[in-house]
Amino acid sequence: MSLVEALARPTRLATGRRGGPSAIWIPALIVGAAVLIPLIYIGVRAAEADADAWGDLFSGSTARLLGNTVALAAAVTGASAALALPMAWLTERTDLPARRFWRVLTVLPLVVPSYVGGLAMVAAFGPRGSLHEVLGPLGVESLPQLYGFAGAWLALTLFTYPYMLLVVRAGMRHMDPGLEDASRALGYGPFLTFLRVTLPQLRVPIAAGGLLVSLYVVSDFGAVSMLRFDTFTRAIFVQFQSTFDRAATAVLSLALVALVVVILAAEWRAGSRGRFHRLGAGAAAQPRIVRLRRWRWPSLAFLSLIMLVALGAPIAVLLDWVVRGLNAGDPFSGVWGAVGNSLLVATLAAAIAVAASLPIAIVAVRHASPLATLIERASHVGFALPGVVVALSMIFFALRVVPGLYQTLGVLVFAYLVLFLPQAVSAVRSSLVRVGPNLEDAARGLGRSPVGVLRSITIPLVTPGIVGGFALVFLTAMKELPATLLLAPIEFDTLATRVWGSYQDAFFAQAAAPALLLLVFAAIPMAVLVGRQPELRD
Repeated sequence: MSLVEALARPTRLATGRRGGPSAIWIPALIVGAAVLIPLIYIGVRAAEADADAWGDLFSGSTARLLGNTVALAAAVTGASAALALPMAWLTERTDLPARRFWRVLTVLPLVVPSYVGGLAMVAAFGPRGSLHEVLGPLGVESLPQLYGFAGAWLALTLFTYPYMLLVVRAGMRHMDPGLEDASRALGYGPFLTFLRVTLPQLRVPIAAGGLLVSLYVVSDFGAVSMLRFDTFTRAIFVQFQSTFDRAATAVLSLALVALVVVILAAEWRAGSRGRFHRLGAGAAAQPRIVRLRRWRWPSLAFLSLIMLVALGAPIAVLLDWVVRGLNAGDPFSGVWGAVGNSLLVATLAAAIAVAASLPIAIVAVRHASPLATLIERASHVGFALPGVVVALSMIFFALRVVPGLYQTLGVLVFAYLVLFLPQAVSAVRSSLVRVGPNLEDAARGLGRSPVGVLRSITIPLVTPGIVGGFALVFLTAMKELPATLLLAPIEFDTLATRVWGSYQDAFFAQAAAPALLLLVFAAIPMAVLVGRQPELRD
């Protein structure tokens, strides 16, 4: 038995309860059914495929795509955990100088779209990039190729590790420090306490963050396209764009769905329902702040290096392109309308996704059953599907079921819900899993209705998860590209579509201006949401 299991054994209780109020189950079932629309679409289209399309599913090229996708997802997830864990610990549990500043800055790479980040990395660190121009006079004739697996791994790690960081940080902030205090009382130092007590308690947040990272990598199109690495998503997009064969595209998407099921099963086993919430009343103690002492400067150097590559390089490249465009007299008209459109759809999507995530998280944590597990797992499917597949399923649904919704803002926001609901579910669930059910049980015993308990007890207790989920969905919706291109109403430009359109036309300066605005308007709410968290006392 490990140290954390020995310390946590008296408080590690199963809180899942069979049954549950219909006020929670009905919304959860509705949301779970709604997000399965892309799977229904894939099944209908795949049934129309011919024998050649089904034969290609078992070909060597498909096996190669599977290997590429699995290897990239595993590598990025592992690297993201390696970055997120020390960052979370430094910004939450130590006396790091300017801790609030670093808490905000370390999550800002999340606002960089993968297609912008990949393009900027090639421009900065590629064989003919800005770094080569600086090092050329020093005798450096060439730089290593940035394309392929290595480039895609580096880009996706730098721009997706904040998914892991936000979830792990929330888990660390609301962890009961009593186990750590007990470990120190037994003679274990800070390092061993972190490895043997803190880290095992973070299993659920790490699994939830790893799920978000791996599913994002599986569904990413921008970075792998810019860096010329073949994955399932890129192959699906290229096949649809070149042949417009929706049936063959659906067959290839089935393999991607099977991979998603495997990832979900792995996450379920890794985060397997352990709970380490407190028992009893009373305010939770403040965790002890660790003094870095001689490790202060190495810690600052580590964070500065990551931020220089993940934020400094893309911003420098975009600013350089904007300056060159201004000097060349390029027009930058119409950008502010795209700003308003982006903020509108991202806010709507984030609010609806958080509201939809609450019943799913509650039934999964408080009313555990095979049906609850199925609903929670189903909510993650859309996040791993390419945006083009989800968009095509929305077109299929709108035209055949509710034609009046075709090319409306409602269909676009609904597509965002399907794509990004897992971000909100994972964030809310990670907070709820550490909240003991005692207060909720007491409120029900005093006659409160399920809705009253939800409003007055559950929601206030999981506010950190709600805030984190809103921020994640808002940021991801701001930079979503394929679904927006296919589903946005006529003449409804967003910053993402303007960036892509200008890049496709090779107008890099005109692509840089909306890209910079995208970073700014996505970073402001993230800074406010992350920075509003109270400081821990030394």
